[in-house]
Amino acid sequence: MILIAVVDDDYGMMFNRRRQSKDGALRERILSLAEGGTLWVSPYTYRQFSDCGAGNIRTDEEFLRKAGPGEYCFAEEALAAPFADKIEKIILFRWNRKYPADVWFDLDLKADGWKLSETKEFPGSSHEKITEEVYVRG
Repeated sequence: MILIAVVDDDYGMMFNRRRQSKDGALRERILSLAEGGTLWVSPYTYRQFSDCGAGNIRTDEEFLRKAGPGEYCFAEEALAAPFADKIEKIILFRWNRKYPADVWFDLDLKADGWKLSETKEFPGSSHEKITEEVYVRG
């Protein structure tokens, strides 16, 4: 699977059972990445995609377990570490700021041997700059 997550500067993802932030340009970027393939999300995450008309989105509480090779998984509130062996690539989007958090990205990229292979920046609709980082196994 190809894991997608959005983090703040401290790798925070959620606060008080809610995403830290959301952004329309980021949503479009995620949909373009998964175009022609499958994008797995939780029912919580699906709510932000429900009106986009994309037919490739699959939703399930167990989406990380159900995703197959080459399929994208956007994990907002789900912890990825239990599925680390399935992850082929990680795409992190960074808000480039700190938000309050009580759920953090749970993979240690350096300790687990992930290498940064690509970085891009793009303007968001609610954030001046969003950074996209692609990690591959080293």
